[in-house]
Amino acid sequence: MGVVLVEVPFNSAGVSSGVARMPGALRAAGLHEALPALDHVVTVDVGHLVAERGPSGFLAEDALVRAVTGAGAAVGRAVVAGSVPVVVAGDCPVVLGPLAALADAGHRPGLVFVDGHEDAWPPALSPTGEAADSELGVALGLVPGPAGLADLLPAVDADDAVMLGPRDSAELTAAGCPSLTGLVRTVDGEMLAGVDPASVAAVVRSAVTAALAGTGAWWLHVDLDVLSTAALPAVDYPQPGGVDWERLGLVTRTALEVPGCAGVSVVIYNPDLDGGTAAPRIVRFVADLAAALAGS
Repeated sequence: MGVVLVEVPFNSAGVSSGVARMPGALRAAGLHEALPALDHVVTVDVGHLVAERGPSGFLAEDALVRAVTGAGAAVGRAVVAGSVPVVVAGDCPVVLGPLAALADAGHRPGLVFVDGHEDAWPPALSPTGEAADSELGVALGLVPGPAGLADLLPAVDADDAVMLGPRDSAELTAAGCPSLTGLVRTVDGEMLAGVDPASVAAVVRSAVTAALAGTGAWWLHVDLDVLSTAALPAVDYPQPGGVDWERLGLVTRTALEVPGCAGVSVVIYNPDLDGGTAAPRIVRFVADLAAALAGS
């Protein structure tokens, strides 16, 4: 199967620096050459980034809509063509586009959400105003999104999603922000990092299988801040705990054993923080995911 790479240079802080430079940094580190059976590359034009809150309460609202709808259109075309879409984007909200694309293709979409945060803050409580604080809440219809995305939302049912790796429960409690735990199946970061590999694989396999049982196709979303700071320091919002690269590979490989994955998105790397040092390691990770998907 051919691979379609979708690059989305978007930073939900409303600036063109930081994570918006992730696709370019991976390209410079050889991502295009590393991807197996690369068919073509789509670069989404997100327009002008503005660090001001829009009517939804999110920063850079127009660029957010363009990033989501542009990614969704590219993923939709790839799915219809029988290709494997691999999305590399600066920021998390891009996942809304692929989920909408799967629904447009007639599927009941499922979501495997690998992230160090739950990302379901209401904009009024969000300390940053970035949609990257809130995209899972938006996807589930629990947090209102921008008017330009109204036709795409909600993008996934809570019963069809699973969170792997969140470790921000104390922050949510302190801020009075509702947790998704109990609504969405969850394997938290402590579990992923703290038990033996065989046990992690068994827990992940069980949770993913249960969440995706009723879906027609599902999407794998990986926010690299699920990694520990030792494994990847170049993220904007580091926190204690997290997994290493080997454990992240185990988690994603185990999830991909469940049939029906339509594609993957990988987000959150700020090359401004390390001068691109981590880019080659991320390239290997993305290429391995693409190879697994193309082979299946």
